[in-house]
Amino acid sequence: MLRTINASPTLWDAILPESCLGLPPGLAAVDVLLDDPRFFVAFEPFFSARQGRPSIPIETYLRMMFLRFRYKLGFETLCAEVSDSIAWRRFCRIPLDTAVPTTLLKITARCGPGLVDGLNEALLAKAAEGKLVRLDKVRVDTTVVEANVSYPTDSGLLGKGVAALCRLVMVVKVAGLAKSTRFRDRGRSVRRRAHDVAVWLRRRNDDAKAEVLAITDQLADLAELTIADARHVAVNARRTLRRRGVPGSGRAVQALAEIDRVSGLPIRKGRLGRPVEFGYKAQVADNVDGIIVEHTVMIGNPPDAPMLAPAIAAVKARFGRAPRAVTADRGYGEAGVDDALVDLGVKTVAIPRKGRPGTARTTVQRGRGFVRLVKWRIGSEARISCLKRDYLWRRTLLDGHREAQTWCGWGVLAHNSIKVATLAGEPTGRGDRRSRPDPPGSEPPNRGGTPRSAA
Repeated sequence: MLRTINASPTLWDAILPESCLGLPPGLAAVDVLLDDPRFFVAFEPFFSARQGRPSIPIETYLRMMFLRFRYKLGFETLCAEVSDSIAWRRFCRIPLDTAVPTTLLKITARCGPGLVDGLNEALLAKAAEGKLVRLDKVRVDTTVVEANVSYPTDSGLLGKGVAALCRLVMVVKVAGLAKSTRFRDRGRSVRRRAHDVAVWLRRRNDDAKAEVLAITDQLADLAELTIADARHVAVNARRTLRRRGVPGSGRAVQALAEIDRVSGLPIRKGRLGRPVEFGYKAQVADNVDGIIVEHTVMIGNPPDAPMLAPAIAAVKARFGRAPRAVTADRGYGEAGVDDALVDLGVKTVAIPRKGRPGTARTTVQRGRGFVRLVKWRIGSEARISCLKRDYLWRRTLLDGHREAQTWCGWGVLAHNSIKVATLAGEPTGRGDRRSRPDPPGSEPPNRGGTPRSAA
């Protein structure tokens, strides 16, 4: 049963001295921002209004999740720190004589990305109503959010991936799904080639290196065939479930989700230190004030160019108008992308083209306005770095694509809450950038009663 707010303050809260009643400036600004009933609407699809055990107060859950992603705390550490800090208790609306709730992870896993997407929509809608979201310029870039796995060798990754897919497909077939769909267990072939790799590596000469690379290519071919067969099994299994009209067993549904996860992790983006990364590809679009106006998390490594127009279309649908100017890196540089953005209502598109441009295109790309926008686009890399450094985008600690979307969505919510609260606190709504105060929450967490270990 949905419970939105906590009970009235207790006697212990009433006798607190005046010095303990306030919040640190950063938390006070975010507290005012989150104190809006529209954020409760996002929880309604996941909780019954009348039946079931009462949930923890939603205002408490929302604020604790903000602290979790703002200060990069684990769930257990977060509960301990909130319990120990009067300031954080008051921010989370937890009375002094009430235990701190410990079911945050359970609610997060249950609600998934649908909840946090609704919260992000509510936050952006609130910011748009306050005329705090500027769309004169929007920049877009992609990154990789690492999965919670260790960095493996190529042959080891391929062998473990094939073995995992074979086990998952067996679970699906035992459950009576996609029984007639052909799937070949290539585990024996993979194990034999992995053994050959170990044998050749002992020789440590040039011939051994060439042979290991050749065997690794064979392993990759076997892995690709296994992935294709497993995806075919997953498609037919889901079709069977839809035709039956009843949900499958928990193990079968989990196995289908795991098939998608195992077959979609390796991503190659050309980084010098780590050419192959393992995780999920994320796209981020932000404006001149640093507010993230759109983000997506995808399986695999889809090309950048086809993802730009849908992102700008989502921004237009969300705010009722298209950005005046859009810029991105060369990975998006295609004539079709420019045309699609112009059709959406974008006035200026500053995206360098792939390859060597012709004379006319060179003239366009050397224009003063084009160069200025391209230089401003570089800041998108700093925005992504901020998300990874301060809002846990470096690695998702939840397994699976759906869980990665949830993880990244909470990071965006914490980031945008601070940005919007900063803009809302300025006298003119925006003010002079050079005279802006530090963002809320940017002060060391050990000030104003905030726990020391949150720093």
